[in-house]
Amino acid sequence: MKKLLSLLLVLSLILAACGKSDKGADGQQTEEKKDIKVASHIPPMTDMLELVKPLMEKDGYNMEIVHVSDNVQPNQMLKDKEVDANFFQHPPYMELFNEANDANLVVVQHVYDAPLGLYSTTYNSVEEIPDGATIAIPNDTSNIARSLKLMETGGLIKLKEGVGIDATQKDIIENPKDLKILEVDLLMLARSYEDVDAVTMLPAYAEPLGLNPAEHSLIEEGKSDFPISLIAREDNKDSAAIQALAKHLSGPEIVKFLEENFPTTYKPAF
Repeated sequence: MKKLLSLLLVLSLILAACGKSDKGADGQQTEEKKDIKVASHIPPMTDMLELVKPLMEKDGYNMEIVHVSDNVQPNQMLKDKEVDANFFQHPPYMELFNEANDANLVVVQHVYDAPLGLYSTTYNSVEEIPDGATIAIPNDTSNIARSLKLMETGGLIKLKEGVGIDATQKDIIENPKDLKILEVDLLMLARSYEDVDAVTMLPAYAEPLGLNPAEHSLIEEGKSDFPISLIAREDNKDSAAIQALAKHLSGPEIVKFLEENFPTTYKPAF
């Protein structure tokens, strides 16, 4: 009888423990995850994460911001499950990573729009840009296409009809000024600013140079399909921690942060 009572007690404790846990993707019982790691690398993304970190703590989550040094690490780390989410990129960039790496990264929440601009130390309008000028653009596929579309909007080039985020220099069908387009690593564009005639940059890289798209860009991009977004994996996008972070990154604190710090640069995308 004592052995039977002991066995029943053990079983009851096991069932009680299971009742406090959630089922994972494989159907196994797992304890609810209270820690979350998010990869990012430059302001204002890192600033926004720092802003919502106390809000996550109030919800019971310990959020670690993992600082990286380039635009490749955050996606690879997320794919390899070294982090739970990242916050640094727009959806087309993510989609191209998925295609190239057989990954399953997904958009959880659009956060803000970051307009691409064309900046020059020498010229005040696209009309002033001379024949044979050199224009530096990012060298990753999605931002190559975005830069070429911006140049087309400004009348500098013309692309094949219907090309989208896969557009390359091979899709240029008219280049009346015989412009030389130099593809540069995204993180090196700011250093190229004074060495070329013009450069296409996102605000995160233009801001440290005292530039913003509303006042200094030679071309207005207009409505963008490239919002900076919170990214997770297909297997964890619906987790309570990720959804809590998505809620806070699209909350009133972020709206206030953007309005107070970047009134002419960034706009909420939610």
